[in-house]
Amino acid sequence: SGDLFCGVRIQHRSSLLKFGREVPNVSCETQWLICLKSLPALLPLVSDGHAEISYCAGAGQTGRIEPNYPKVCGHQGNVLDIKWNPFIENIIASCSEDTSVRIWEIPEGGLKRNMTEAVLELYGHSRRVGLVEWHPTTNNILFSAGYDYKVLIWNLDIGEPVKMIDCHTDVILCMSFNTDGSLLATSCKDKKLRVVEPRSGRVLQEASCKNHRVNRVVFLGSTKRLLTTGVSRWNTRQIALWDQEDLSMPLIEEEIDGLSGLLFPFYDADTHMLYLAGKGDGNIRYYEIGSEKPYLSYLMEFRSPAPQKGLGVMPKHGLDVSACEVFRFYKLVTLKGLIEPISMIVPRRSETYQEDIYPMTPGTEPALTPDEWLSGVNRDPILMSLKEGYKKTSKIVFKAPVREKKSVVVNGIDLLENVPPRTENELLRMFFRQQDEIRRLKDELSQKDIRIRQLQLELKNLRNSPKNN
Repeated sequence: SGDLFCGVRIQHRSSLLKFGREVPNVSCETQWLICLKSLPALLPLVSDGHAEISYCAGAGQTGRIEPNYPKVCGHQGNVLDIKWNPFIENIIASCSEDTSVRIWEIPEGGLKRNMTEAVLELYGHSRRVGLVEWHPTTNNILFSAGYDYKVLIWNLDIGEPVKMIDCHTDVILCMSFNTDGSLLATSCKDKKLRVVEPRSGRVLQEASCKNHRVNRVVFLGSTKRLLTTGVSRWNTRQIALWDQEDLSMPLIEEEIDGLSGLLFPFYDADTHMLYLAGKGDGNIRYYEIGSEKPYLSYLMEFRSPAPQKGLGVMPKHGLDVSACEVFRFYKLVTLKGLIEPISMIVPRRSETYQEDIYPMTPGTEPALTPDEWLSGVNRDPILMSLKEGYKKTSKIVFKAPVREKKSVVVNGIDLLENVPPRTENELLRMFFRQQDEIRRLKDELSQKDIRIRQLQLELKNLRNSPKNN
């Protein structure tokens, strides 16, 4: 149906996992979050054949969500990925099987009615689009990866693709940026791990992962290392640590277990903590990343009997600093139809601000404009302190460019030229699109025929008028 839901049921546990031990459950209450406010947290709740995505935000009014609760429903195909803008908190980028990337502006206070019109529609991929990623330090630069094996870089100030990365030979599975956004790491279905210079599209490092089939990749902050999750030659789940400047061989490889669900890595650069969560698992493992061998130190894991379908993360400025909360997940539990917050808390008796676990962290102000970044400038993110709590200081407002529909040419290639369909769904979409185009052309032809007859009649009247005689 191509819908984005803007209401989710949330289960809140009064007990929270602490590093080193788990506090027993005291009570459990169920809430329905329907009034969405600030501090958006992405919840990637997309499943195969399902096109509904939810998001939640900070605190809100509670109550039961009605079946006809407003939602975003502008895509013509299943929604495959969504990402919140890191600098403008009410802007969402989404991509879909309908080959489009769309930018949505959620009104203050949440949706009052169904939203069908995006503030910006981006067409450049010839097949469905599976991934979107915002640049970590530059405002209005968006990356999208499609099943046409291409990564497009969009400048949203003009609403056009400005660069194309065309080095992949199969579907791109994951994208991750380093701290300043000067490098892009990708994992691909062709069993290769790549580190790419995004502006030129040049592949700096490439690894052929025969013994470790990579699924997900994440840059480990400014450590110049990558971590990947995947499957070993014996079909066991595995993680590997890499030097970004030499992908000839991983620094370490570690077997996790023999389960089949994808492993999703989450890295917290402020505490050097790595969290591993498997699709279909009920637990979340966490590790400490070090600069020396053995590099990866297992600490503990959060256990839950409810399997997770997907996980989202609250931005740093949305955490409860007074409770020494250093990470918060939002866990989708499909069997119960709810979302459960899971907080990671460092147990401290002191009530003062803990500067050792809350260093300066990337804030909500962009460090670069699109033109600066495209010209070759790299800049670290602008940092903020969490000591005074989060205050919405960003005055950036998204302004959609006014543009006419035209061909999209990048690197001398028209991205919208006709491409033969590969699947039945693509064939049907192309058929209906052509039918709409035929109807539009017939209407235009009919109107022009009417106009021609009117002009012919006027010309005949002018010839027969007494003045001409």
